[in-house]
Amino acid sequence: MATGRGHWTTAGEAVEAVKSGDTVVMSHACGQPRVLAEALAGRAGELHDVRVACVLVLGDLPFCRPEMAGNIRHISLFGGPRTREAIGQGYADFLPCFFSATPALLGKHLPVDVAMVSVSPPDEDGWCSLGVSVDYARRAVEIARTVIAEVNPTMPRLRGDCMVNVSDIDYLVEVDRPIPELPRSAAAEDEARAGANVAGLIEDGCCVQIGIGAMPEFVCSKLVDRRDLGVHSEMISDGIMDLVERGVITGSQKTLHPGKIVATFIMGSRALYDWLDDNPVMEMHPVNYTNDPAVIARNRRMVSVNGALEVDLLGQVGADMLGPFQFSGVGGQVDYVRGARLSEGGQAIILLTSTARNGEVSRIVPLLKPGAAVTTSRNDVDCIVTEYGVARLHGKTVRERMRALIEIAHPRFREELARQAWEIYRTC
Repeated sequence: MATGRGHWTTAGEAVEAVKSGDTVVMSHACGQPRVLAEALAGRAGELHDVRVACVLVLGDLPFCRPEMAGNIRHISLFGGPRTREAIGQGYADFLPCFFSATPALLGKHLPVDVAMVSVSPPDEDGWCSLGVSVDYARRAVEIARTVIAEVNPTMPRLRGDCMVNVSDIDYLVEVDRPIPELPRSAAAEDEARAGANVAGLIEDGCCVQIGIGAMPEFVCSKLVDRRDLGVHSEMISDGIMDLVERGVITGSQKTLHPGKIVATFIMGSRALYDWLDDNPVMEMHPVNYTNDPAVIARNRRMVSVNGALEVDLLGQVGADMLGPFQFSGVGGQVDYVRGARLSEGGQAIILLTSTARNGEVSRIVPLLKPGAAVTTSRNDVDCIVTEYGVARLHGKTVRERMRALIEIAHPRFREELARQAWEIYRTC
């Protein structure tokens, strides 16, 4: 546990607390403590067998460089653009884990010698907010031997179960650097059509979980005529802010945390961060709460929307691997699929375009690529949506599933999919 000194110091002095053999757990995504990471990397030559664990990396993480591996090695819980190569080339490691289970992992299977987090400046009583990355950071702070915090005025002060007192922090490092932003991207034509199909499934009064990227943002843009939507999500981005401002999201019909938007981390624009700062509509909670399927299911008419890389004819969803290559991670997909399925009137939607590589390959496939792990099992899957329609798989036989999936594949691949369904499975 932290000694509670609350000592203000420099990043260089603070990272002296890291010793060879230690495991360092960092907050992630837009809450990544980048100044502390750089300072620790500067000590790499003095250290050996140090592990640095986090979920999603944005920007450069020096521990993903091959020359670092013998001194400081990255443990990734969610592969991303900055970590895929390192994992694939063997100089970083991937640790599979449901996002909801990450806090329980810490201390039991993954020691936390040092926690490094980003926080907002303390109030007059010494309370800081973990801001845009609460998830597992709260647990890391609670159990770490040493806690180091970047105190950043650009970190929004968010409300909820996300506060840390300076008495629980050993070293405080004053940092004035803009926290990362996530640029908004426009949906391509096929993405827009797929997103519109999803939006058609979301009715007035539903509680939604929508991820990040062009398609989820497009889904949000097609919900402007809905009323009284709620939000319970692992993360939110700018599209949610837009719908609140339009009066679409009110949370008035939520059965859990009515009137509140609930999330565990945030990625978006500076405008979003400023809007969220001390905004009473927003509640941040640790991920073992937001992503607990039993908690999610307490939201009546819960609709979860998650992406995929490919779906096979059995209905198995591959969302984190391309063959043996670790592309991303399971994240909260299974948490929300199961939670939405348990919800009264809920729907669990997997959203993808029918093709990849400029239309060259089908993403509805006979078999997942060799070496790929299944992200969402065929027993969990509910609805699959592409630009060609909606395949409702839950409660259907294997033959019925295959036919439904072929109908939402790109027309160019349907005949071949039907042929392979017969050759491999002797059905369809």
